Amino acid sequence: MFEIGDTLVSLEIIKQEFICNLDFCKGACCVEGDSGAPLLEQEVSIVEQDLEKILPYVDEKGKSLINSIGFHEIDPRDGESVTTCVGGKACSFVSYKDGMASCGIEQAFNDHKTEFMKPISCHLYPIRLSKVGKFTALNYHKWQICSPACALGKQEKTAVYKFLKVPLIRAFGEEWYNELCLIAEEYNRLEN
Repeated sequence: MFEIGDTLVSLEIIKQEFICNLDFCKGACCVEGDSGAPLLEQEVSIVEQDLEKILPYVDEKGKSLINSIGFHEIDPRDGESVTTCVGGKACSFVSYKDGMASCGIEQAFNDHKTEFMKPISCHLYPIRLSKVGKFTALNYHKWQICSPACALGKQEKTAVYKFLKVPLIRAFGEEWYNELCLIAEEYNRLEN
C-alpha cells in the first residue's frame, strides 16, 4: 500500500487490469453479494429527497420493497447504511432490461431527474473503501463474477485506476488522482 493524503491505496489498484464487461456479467454485481450497496450518510439524504423521481426507474419488486421497508438499512456486520435487497440478493434500486441489471438511480440521473449519479461505492467498484484509523483505505475487491472484466482489462491493458478515473476523481478530487497516476507511472517504470 502507499499513502496519498489521508488515503491508503493498495498496489492492486495500479497492477490489476479491469474493464467492466456487462455483455458477460449482465450487471451481476447489482444482484449478487451478501448485503446491499454501502451508502454514505449524505447519500441517504439525497436519495430520500429524490426518491419519488428515482422510483419510476426501479423494478416492481424493488419498488414494493422500498415502499414497505424503505431503501436502506443498517448492515449488522459493520453498522453501516446499505441499500435494501430484494430476496436478500438484488439491490432494491435494480432495473432489468433484456436480462441486464442496471441501476435505477443512474437511469434517473441519465434522464436528468436527479443530480445524484449513484452511490460512490457502486461507482468505484471493484474498489472497496474502508476506514483504517484516520485513513480511508482503497482495496481491490476480487470477485469471480468479474473474471470477464479482468480478461477485458488485460486485453486492453487498462488498470483499475485508469478504468475508474471518473469515480476516483468524484471521490477524491483531480489533484489526488493526478498524484495516483504519477505513483503508478513510477511503479510501472521500476517494474519494467
